[in-house]
Amino acid sequence: MNKALMSIFISLWLFSASGFAQVRELSAPAGRGSGQPNLAVAPDGRVYLSWIERLGEGRFSLRFAALEKNGWSTPRVIAEGSNWFVNWADFPAMVALPDGSLAAHWLVKSGPETFDYDVTISRSFDGGKTWGKPFVPHRDGVKAEHGFVSMFAAKDGSLAAVWLDGREMRANPNDAHGHGHGNMTLRYVKIKRDGALVDDAALDTRVCECCQTSAAMTAEGPVVVYRDRSEQEIRDISIVRLRDGKWSQPRPVFQDGWELNGCPVNGPAVAAAGRRVAVAWFTGADKTSRVKLAYSADAGETFGQPVAVDDGNPAGRVDVLLLDDGSAMVCWLEKLPEGGAVRVRRVRPDGKLDEAITVATSGTARSNGFPQMARAGDALVFAWTGSRVLTASMPLPSKIASQRPGVGAALIRYDQAFRGKDVAAIRNLLADDVLLY
Repeated sequence: MNKALMSIFISLWLFSASGFAQVRELSAPAGRGSGQPNLAVAPDGRVYLSWIERLGEGRFSLRFAALEKNGWSTPRVIAEGSNWFVNWADFPAMVALPDGSLAAHWLVKSGPETFDYDVTISRSFDGGKTWGKPFVPHRDGVKAEHGFVSMFAAKDGSLAAVWLDGREMRANPNDAHGHGHGNMTLRYVKIKRDGALVDDAALDTRVCECCQTSAAMTAEGPVVVYRDRSEQEIRDISIVRLRDGKWSQPRPVFQDGWELNGCPVNGPAVAAAGRRVAVAWFTGADKTSRVKLAYSADAGETFGQPVAVDDGNPAGRVDVLLLDDGSAMVCWLEKLPEGGAVRVRRVRPDGKLDEAITVATSGTARSNGFPQMARAGDALVFAWTGSRVLTASMPLPSKIASQRPGVGAALIRYDQAFRGKDVAAIRNLLADDVLLY
């Protein structure tokens, strides 16, 4: 082996051993065959991971763990059951409230049809050691689809939830998806500490049937984003906002004009900090798959022109969060010839794009689910589904870039070359003194 190649391989070893590699695996506490991961961040910054374990004989267990200094804590059980509706796209989630309490939701079958199921919520007031009696937040009593839930802390600290509600849909034997005909609606309720359900409202009376919802709290109140559905079957992303106790009329985040006679099962994600809002979503408008991001500077009242953040062939399944400087981190699944990849990219406040970072290789099948992303102090945490639930972390881009001017971008290129086994690119990067410490 010549000296140049020896130098490359030694440098590769040092690069990994010194912790310069951007993404590092976090050993996840989930077992083989687990799935439906979700990440939640408490007001104090603590990160929670929840997921479903398959127990066999049709039984399931919803579990969670907290991220500690040396990795994930010992898992705890939230609930177990055998009559659950377990789905790749409509998955459980947790939320941590300002009073220190936790809430989790999952889905329970309510009737014989495939999509007859209810939202079920349980709360814990002792840090997850024990969980209260489960309850259903909707009171229609109709055997129909209720799911795609987003839970969040209301402005007064109470638990709040939005979900897709199929009470107005009826079974249709000609519907291959089994959702029936009629309108799927978007509904909201606030849940007091004593379990009282208040302020329930229909936020939109015709929405896409099976795309995830997402909610965030701005300085002016909560915002909810979702995939809408017009009479002409345009399925773009809309937003509703709660102001002074009243919900706004739905408004488009951006008019892609995606006409589709069916649900793409690919919902949006929203993040907020003060009056700044970022919304990420997937669209197939003009027969072109794109992942887009748009910013709002007025708490979701208006949005600027979106930017495309994918690498040309996305499967979508997005997540988003905001950084302290107003940038957004967007996570998505990108299709590749050999399968796919979980990727993340920073979008600057002016819309300029940093280079994408590959978090992990992944399939893009339904079984691979929806990647999740959360902030844990000076790091980002990711969760996704492979043969089981997997997790990883990486430093915030600002921490990478602060090591030395230009080193952030160089490390990203190095990371991509390392993963792609591009020896020529690695040699060129090693010749650049930006990587000499």
